[in-house]
Amino acid sequence: MKPTNQSNAEDRAVSPVIGVILMVAITVILAAVIGTFVLGLGDQLGDTAPQASFTVETVNNSSITIAKTAGQDIDKSDLTLSVNGDRQDAETFSGNSTWKSGASKSIPHGVSNGTDGATVRLIHDPSGSAIYQDTVDIPA
Repeated sequence: MKPTNQSNAEDRAVSPVIGVILMVAITVILAAVIGTFVLGLGDQLGDTAPQASFTVETVNNSSITIAKTAGQDIDKSDLTLSVNGDRQDAETFSGNSTWKSGASKSIPHGVSNGTDGATVRLIHDPSGSAIYQDTVDIPA
């Protein structure tokens, strides 16, 4: 007589296979998360450039006046001005330390007079992104 509560090999559950698959999946996910932070990719996730709009108001032989027309407030210490690739510290911006919409900043440019097509860029230093770019003529 054969006992009825014993199971043969065909009736075994597949839980060991599912358990192994779940363990492998958890290991892969943990490796991906740890690898992201070890390689420094996690540090870059928070450094995004602010969304803002600008326009050049005036250009004279010594400075450029840029108006912030819309967008997020920006700390001027996070900005660098680049004119034809020559970077200048944002501490040269006139006015308050926070640049709000509707405010203008005058920036000395140090470019020789009569230069055609000087490229002006505002660079957000924490993200390394140019948040504004325009080409202006420096008057003679």
